[in-house]
Amino acid sequence: MDSEQRTRAQAFVDLHREGCFLLPNAWDAGSARILESVGFPAIATTSAGIAFSFGRPDHDFFTEHGDQGRVDRPTMMRRIHEIATAVRVPVSADLEEGYGPDAQEVATTVSLAIEAGAAGGNIEDFTGDRTTPLFDEVHAVDRIRAARAAVAASGEPFVLVGRTDALLVDAGIDEAIRRGNSYFAAGADCVFVPGAADPTTISTLVNALDGPLNVVMGLTGGALSMAELADLGVRRVTVGGSIARSLYRHLLDAAHELADQGTFTYGTTQLTQSALNAHFTTLGN
Repeated sequence: MDSEQRTRAQAFVDLHREGCFLLPNAWDAGSARILESVGFPAIATTSAGIAFSFGRPDHDFFTEHGDQGRVDRPTMMRRIHEIATAVRVPVSADLEEGYGPDAQEVATTVSLAIEAGAAGGNIEDFTGDRTTPLFDEVHAVDRIRAARAAVAASGEPFVLVGRTDALLVDAGIDEAIRRGNSYFAAGADCVFVPGAADPTTISTLVNALDGPLNVVMGLTGGALSMAELADLGVRRVTVGGSIARSLYRHLLDAAHELADQGTFTYGTTQLTQSALNAHFTTLGN
């Protein structure tokens, strides 16, 4: 990291000390710069949005996708670097399960993310295998510990997030809490529990976890607002691939209108060419 990136990364670490903040997810340099322009103090990447931009599937049971399935690590790192160098705010990287089951692979992924300019990143315990969807807890903890060792070796500020998919695979909230606290003990700075979207579940997690909680909103248009999430004690909020999926919804609707009706009403709400040109020119100055 250069000195400017290091300053951003430290600012990102500091964001996790108190309060509640929103970390919207970008998938390319353009979407990152749009999000930055609104005034967010930091942004995250979305593996889903990045995968879709390459015409690839994301998450799910990726071991079933074959060689032409998920985005590989070098491609993901290039995109993280493109995003991190396109904006002037810290960028947290969606590092999925670390691109390999072994703890050393996780450490390598975290090191590469830091080299790419990321100020933070999440490592999840989802295996991608339908028969055993979560890594064994002991092994999952070893993977977080290896990630923390990689951060320490880099000497750079970096927010390590331990993500548990226990709720997504119906393993239960007790499992999510136990794993989350184990990840904190292994060196995670924050724990991310996707699937926690209602006040009762979120409150239970906040009270039971030994550190900051990240939740994801926007997946199903959840009713909780940022103010309500802050009142519940959530430290940070992400939106995953929901912005990207929303834009792909508009793309599909436009394609159907063109193909099925031969009309062009989809264009009535578009941003103009000059407006986007002016917007990106301003951001580049």
